[in-house]
Amino acid sequence: MKRALRNTLALAGLLLMIGSFAWMQLHQAKRPARPRESKTAQPPTTPSPFAVVVLDPGHGGQDSGAMCGGVMEKDLTLDVARRIDRLLDSEGVATLMTRVGDTYVSLADRAAFANRLRTCIFVSIHFNEDNKPVASGVETYYAAHQITAGSFLASWLPFLWRPLSDSPNTESQNLAEFIQEALVARTRAVDRGIQARQFFVIANVTAPAVLIEGGFLTNKEDISKLASDDYRDQIAASVADGILRYREAARERKSALTTTAGGSAE
Repeated sequence: MKRALRNTLALAGLLLMIGSFAWMQLHQAKRPARPRESKTAQPPTTPSPFAVVVLDPGHGGQDSGAMCGGVMEKDLTLDVARRIDRLLDSEGVATLMTRVGDTYVSLADRAAFANRLRTCIFVSIHFNEDNKPVASGVETYYAAHQITAGSFLASWLPFLWRPLSDSPNTESQNLAEFIQEALVARTRAVDRGIQARQFFVIANVTAPAVLIEGGFLTNKEDISKLASDDYRDQIAASVADGILRYREAARERKSALTTTAGGSAE
């Protein structure tokens, strides 16, 4: 008797499930289809012209760079690079440093470090010295001619690099202009301008590359300012600001080129 009752209840449950499924299918068939709401097309955002900023604190290890008393260039470059790194990180900009401590890195290794990256910009940080103690101010260098890589593989194998390009890298010059302008505006230092110079570490980088001289360690006024945390903050903020302005200008140029190309294709 109990077995028959269980069988009856099981059958009733099965029939109820079948009936419920059939009702749902019928109800869905009768419901009018609702058109999908069209989403307003968002204009495509122009990607960043570079994926990472390579910060290159000059000198390091046994190579102290310029010196004034107990102040060594290698310490100042690392300090300022770390400040720039923090500022760019707060803006969501990816960074890498060729050295993160007091270690020696050859010029070739610094350049090769940047050349292993697909899209980057390279910013080398230095401080000046001169035989004349009156020499003062800030300046930014770019290489008149840089090497060009035939492929991504070439950036890992220096012997595959092509000779120096015949024409200057205009992107390096643009980056130098933005950084130098920001340096002068923030620090109020003497404006020594931008200059083309074949420094190895920027001439042998395939990406946009500049070398900054943030003041003279042979000038009393410059060294006095560089001893201040606030002043080094201003230098770091100037470099970060110049990089961000360069990025925005490069985006605008790329967007304009894309728009022009799209219009001519119609």
